[in-house]
Amino acid sequence: MTLIDLPGSKSVTARALFLAAAADGTTTLLRPLHSDDTEGFAEGLRSLGYRVTQEADRWHIEGRPAGPAAPEADVYCRDGATTARFLPALVAAAASGTYRFDASAQMRRRPLAPLTRALTGLGVDLRHEGAEGHHPLTVRATGITGGELTLDAGESSQYLTALLMLGPLTAKGLRIKVTELVSAPYVEITLAMMRSFGVDVLREGDTFTVLPGRYRATSYAVEPDASTASYFFAAAALTGREVTVPGLGAGALQGDLRFVDVLRAMGAEVAVGADATTVRSTGRLRGLTVNMRDISDTMPTLAAIAPHADGPVRIEDVANTRVKECDRLEACAENLRRMGITVHTGPDWIEIHPGMPKPAGIATHGDHRIAMSFAVAGLRTPGLTYDDPGCVRKTFPRFHEVFADFAHALEGR
Repeated sequence: MTLIDLPGSKSVTARALFLAAAADGTTTLLRPLHSDDTEGFAEGLRSLGYRVTQEADRWHIEGRPAGPAAPEADVYCRDGATTARFLPALVAAAASGTYRFDASAQMRRRPLAPLTRALTGLGVDLRHEGAEGHHPLTVRATGITGGELTLDAGESSQYLTALLMLGPLTAKGLRIKVTELVSAPYVEITLAMMRSFGVDVLREGDTFTVLPGRYRATSYAVEPDASTASYFFAAAALTGREVTVPGLGAGALQGDLRFVDVLRAMGAEVAVGADATTVRSTGRLRGLTVNMRDISDTMPTLAAIAPHADGPVRIEDVANTRVKECDRLEACAENLRRMGITVHTGPDWIEIHPGMPKPAGIATHGDHRIAMSFAVAGLRTPGLTYDDPGCVRKTFPRFHEVFADFAHALEGR
């Protein structure tokens, strides 16, 4: 058995930074993720006047329930979708202040119109400087009374998460009716973490009610990143080996741990314990049809190993992967075709046929998940190269080093 110690969750770290900034007191995050996205979030908080102290394995955030200390700020969100979507919501509830947000060219292309429409519907003075529904934008904060709104979160659950976390900071709370929702397990992460910071959300079907309240500072341990774990679980299933990831077990917050259920359906043996998960290969990968709407960040991981299944692998209901760091569905299809694999795609699906992949140059499109997923494919197809291997800095700067060591460990068994 190979044990792999993974860095903290990006999703959990980003939410914890928001909640800590809004809390009363000083929060300590244990084992937060150190990556470009989370460093960018922390830098954004500092630009707004929050005090963030970073140590190797813990960060301290002094909360300000009244809002940012800086009356004006320019915040650069880098490539981070959580930074670009969560921080405008955080500042919108401040009593006063003018805050401008911009981002990388990649992030400027990504949509946030449902969120900004919701904020303007609540009376927030928010203006886009260029394309409507995209960065850059300016928020002139005067506080939010609250109220009722209808939200389409079919592109990203982050829109709903931003509004839920904002809710307690409003004068009268929020009642949010959701018409469409993708990646629903990420919303469950949000609700659980809000409870850890002292705020409960009432959910009745598709309607969420958040009363005005006060977040409480706490000491919060960030669990390992389940999306990152998918590469190591897939590697074990692909190479006939076994891997255990400690820190991700039955009580894990992240829905992407459900990727192991997909591997189980393909023939791998999976054991989810109280505080660890193990995937063991049986030497076979079966073809299947699977709906990955709720775990779409792991779609590229499955796509990368799919040619080695004994039948076609069809992944459905993943239209939202087209508006991530790149069009991930087409990026997977493009790279698999370069490797000589037959692939068909539709608006929200991809079907990958069995084949013997050949070495090729992988076009990452600057997307960390494409680079990391095809690193897994490289275990069975030596000679793959990457046009931008450094794009993994977004969530796992040491990925290539750690994955190489992991691959050597697998070979040594």
